[in-house]
Amino acid sequence: MALVEINNRYSSLANDSCCLSCGGAIDYSKPQLGETCLDLGSGRGTDVLRMAEQVGEGGFVYGIDISDGMLRRAEATARKLQTENVQFIKAELEKLPLQDETVDLVISNCTINHAANKQLVWNEIYRVLKTGGRFVVSDIFSTLPVPEKYKNDPQAVSECWAGSVTREIYMEQLKNAGFGKVEVLEESKPYPKGEIEVCSFTIRAFKKKSCCN
Repeated sequence: MALVEINNRYSSLANDSCCLSCGGAIDYSKPQLGETCLDLGSGRGTDVLRMAEQVGEGGFVYGIDISDGMLRRAEATARKLQTENVQFIKAELEKLPLQDETVDLVISNCTINHAANKQLVWNEIYRVLKTGGRFVVSDIFSTLPVPEKYKNDPQAVSECWAGSVTREIYMEQLKNAGFGKVEVLEESKPYPKGEIEVCSFTIRAFKKKSCCN
């Protein structure tokens, strides 16, 4: 699905009461005082604002989203709550507008599966994380490759599985980005979607110091 379609779809849902997330990465993330955090696919900004409170005035939280409507809603809520240690930015996940090694924690809820080039997204996550920093991501993987006819299907996209890849490919992309041991914090049993089955899971990994540094 083209970026303009995703923008229009999620902008239209910015003021809706529906839940657009598939996981609870925030519940496992444990932001610490003074940390710099990043939420990929920040939507209405709920998790960004929650982390902003947890990191305190000495910390900072960025929210990245592609939807104009969601960004406007998030910024309005931040102003209403007088939360100043946040910034919401419109950007693609494959090209994060942050400097190398500036983030302690990256979270994301059911967003990376939408990316056209997931390997680039994981490369970017690795790049912006500080050494010792970590990500906590909730996402969906498929038990078999997603049939081509579902990849641009509006319902499949809205249910966050149209762009999913298999678990093997998912873990290979993490390895290629530079992450070593990946911890699975929670994982569902397979459930049917279209002609395949998918699973949701929440994973965590740290950016370890290179043996050559």
